[in-house]
Amino acid sequence: MKWGLLGGTFDPIHLGHLRCAEEILEIFNLNRIIFTPASRPPHKIEADITSFYHREQMVRLAIDGNPSFSFSDVENQREGKSFSVRTIEYFLEKYLKQLELYFIVGQDAFHAIQTWKEWEKLLLLCNFVVMTRPGYENQGLTGIVPADFAARFVYDDDLKGFKGPTGHIIYFRDVTFLDISASNIRQRAGEGKSITYLVPDSVRHYITKNQLYKKP
Repeated sequence: MKWGLLGGTFDPIHLGHLRCAEEILEIFNLNRIIFTPASRPPHKIEADITSFYHREQMVRLAIDGNPSFSFSDVENQREGKSFSVRTIEYFLEKYLKQLELYFIVGQDAFHAIQTWKEWEKLLLLCNFVVMTRPGYENQGLTGIVPADFAARFVYDDDLKGFKGPTGHIIYFRDVTFLDISASNIRQRAGEGKSITYLVPDSVRHYITKNQLYKKP
């Protein structure tokens, strides 16, 4: 099995998330991509985040009808902060050697990888796919992680990725970034402005029905 894990706050999930996921699925010939919303993101103030319940419903609505997309609430099942290293360990322990895992992150998030919990361990657990913007000049791991750690990864011409000591690869791949911002969607929805064509219609209807992001 070749699965991709796509995490994030998804507050709300939008067409940019879905398009990137579709392209990564195709590039790596994955069997599925699992959307794993963070329950309590360590880099964000919990009070500023929409409840997990509403974010879950929006993800489920957004991916409905795509058999290659699925949902996991694993991060809501755990107490405390949502750490990616724990989520990856969960899937690897559950499926053992049956699973080839690809953890999908954006370019900006990857550049901040040293702020993540147990980041060294994280980068050695599974394959990483770093989604980059077209025209991004791939400088590899230089300047992102310490030089001694970066030296443990060697570029593989055949795989077009950086192979680490555990055999896992860090890939940098251009995807079609739709310049859509979840914060802008929240602001527009809060002001009663249109969010049509920014989110799937089912998500837009859900936001309207539940009056999400409405300002007091």
